[in-house]
Amino acid sequence: MIDFSQALQDKIDIITENWIEAVRGDEEIGTAKQLTYDSVRDSLPIVLEAIVTMLSQSEESDFRAVIQESLDHGAVRAQQGYDAEEIAREYRLLRRVIFDALEPELLKGSAAEVNRAYRLIDTALDEAIADCFQTYTQGRFQELQDLQNQLQLTNQELTRLLRASQENISHLAHELKTPLTSIIGYSELFVRQINNPRVKDSAPNLAHIDKVLNNGRLLLRLINDTLEISRYDTGRIKLQVSATNVRSAIGTVVEIIEPLAKAKNLEITLECDPVLDQVMTDYLRLQQIITNLVSNSIRYTQAGTITIKTELLSDQHWSLCINDTGIGIASEDCDRIFQPYFRANSSVASGMPDSTGLGLAIVERLVNLLQGKIELVSEVGVGSSFTVIFPLELDGV
Repeated sequence: MIDFSQALQDKIDIITENWIEAVRGDEEIGTAKQLTYDSVRDSLPIVLEAIVTMLSQSEESDFRAVIQESLDHGAVRAQQGYDAEEIAREYRLLRRVIFDALEPELLKGSAAEVNRAYRLIDTALDEAIADCFQTYTQGRFQELQDLQNQLQLTNQELTRLLRASQENISHLAHELKTPLTSIIGYSELFVRQINNPRVKDSAPNLAHIDKVLNNGRLLLRLINDTLEISRYDTGRIKLQVSATNVRSAIGTVVEIIEPLAKAKNLEITLECDPVLDQVMTDYLRLQQIITNLVSNSIRYTQAGTITIKTELLSDQHWSLCINDTGIGIASEDCDRIFQPYFRANSSVASGMPDSTGLGLAIVERLVNLLQGKIELVSEVGVGSSFTVIFPLELDGV
C-alpha cells in the first residue's frame, strides 16, 4: 500500500520550490516577478500540510486548515495587486507541480489508491481556490471602496479647477471620459452578474473588478496630476529647503521604481557625482522630478538601458541627466512635450499605456520652482535625453 500522505509530506519543500519557480517563470503571472520569494510562497507550505492530513488514513475530510490559509492567501494576493487570472493560474500550476512530484508513487499505487489520492487532492485544491477567491473579491471590493473615498475627498478641491482656463477644463473632460465610461460600464456588468443567482464568482467576473480598479486608478492619477498642475499655477506649492544628498535621493527613487524596469527587462544605471552631497534644495520635490522623468523613460522604452547621471558643472550649478533607449520624440513635438495633456505622435502611435499627459508638465513646473531649466534632446527610434540644470543653492528661499 502506498502512503501518499507521507510521500507528499516528504516532498513539501521541493513542491514549494518548484511551484515558486513555475509561478515566477510564467509570463502570464507578471505580478509575481515584482515580489520577494517569501511573498510569493505565502501560506503554501501550510496548505500542503493540510492536504497531507487529508491524505492520511485516519482523516479524509479535515478542510479547516485549507480553508483558513486559502482565505488568508486571497486577502494577501488582493493586497499584492494580483488579478483574478493570475490567481487561477497559480492554482493550476500548483495542481500540476503536486502531481508531477507524486508521479513515482502514483505509478506504483493501485487503481483505488490513485483514485483516492487524485480525488482528495483535487477536492482540497478546488476548496482552496474557492475560498481564496472569496477573500480576494472582498479585498478588491474594499479597494474599490477606498478608491471611491479618495475620489470623494478630491472632489472639493477639483471644483477649484473651474477657475482654470476653458481649454484645460475641456482637455480634462476629454481625458476623464474614457476611464470613467469604462468604470461605469464594468460596474454595471458586475452588478448584473452579482444579482443573477445562477452566476457564481469566477475568474472572468473578478477580472471585471480588475478593469474597474485599473481605470479607477488611472482616473485618480489624472485628477491628482491635474491638481498638482493647479497648485503650481496658483502658487500654492511651498518649498521645504534643506541640505540634500543627491545620490541618496536618486537611490531611494530607483529602489521604488526598479521593479517596473525589471518587469520590462530594462537596466537602470547610475553615474552620480559624489560631491553633490550638500545641495540646498527641496528634497521631496527633487525626488518627484526624478520619479516622473525615470517613470516616463520606463514607460516609453521597450528594451535597453536607462541612465541617470549627475554632474557638478561649476561652483553654482549642477546637472541631472536621464537618458533612455526608448521610442524617442519627433523634433516637431519636442517644443510641446511639456504642455499639459499633450502626447507626442510617436507615443500615441505606439499605444503606450496609462499616460495622463501631465507627467512632463508637472516636471517642468517643479524644475522652474527649484530655479532650474530643463532641456530635451530626442530622436525617434533612438531614445531621449532629459537634462536639468539646477543651482547648488536656491536664491531668496
